[in-house]
Amino acid sequence: MRIAVFCSANDALDPDFFTMTRALGEWIGRGGHTLVYGGCDMGLMECVAQAVHESGGQVIGVIPARLEQGGHTSDCIDVRILCETLGERKQLMLAHSDVVLALPGGIGTLDEIFTVAAEGTLSYHDKRVIVYNMKGFWDGLESMLDGLQLQGVMRGDYHRRITFAHDADELLRLLVES
Repeated sequence: MRIAVFCSANDALDPDFFTMTRALGEWIGRGGHTLVYGGCDMGLMECVAQAVHESGGQVIGVIPARLEQGGHTSDCIDVRILCETLGERKQLMLAHSDVVLALPGGIGTLDEIFTVAAEGTLSYHDKRVIVYNMKGFWDGLESMLDGLQLQGVMRGDYHRRITFAHDADELLRLLVES
């Protein structure tokens, strides 16, 4: 399975997020799966790449030119795919993955979650985003989406495109089912 992971590139996060991300990366690597991610050497991005790499999995980094020019590409990457823009990176990550996973992150991760979901709604692909809600990080997003659903502003049930995993067991079950 090729798993695209969208997440934060910041280091100043809850230490538990790193512990949980490392466990996920080890599961990916030990299972012989492939990580597809943004290629950065910081934050949760580097954490998951290191864990996959050290556990024997393959790491595909989709790297925007500005990131590479800034010297922030990971040494854990087995396959480098270079691109120009963040939009192109999203499309390449989606094209090279079977399932999409979002860990804690900021504006970029939100953009990625919603792009994948919106494109799926328009039948560009049939992938959903599994949002790993570590320690309730994404509770506000889940509540907002539930509210939008109740107000009738979304066509269909958003859960077909965005699924929340509230613990590691639920996450691994959803990944195996994908």
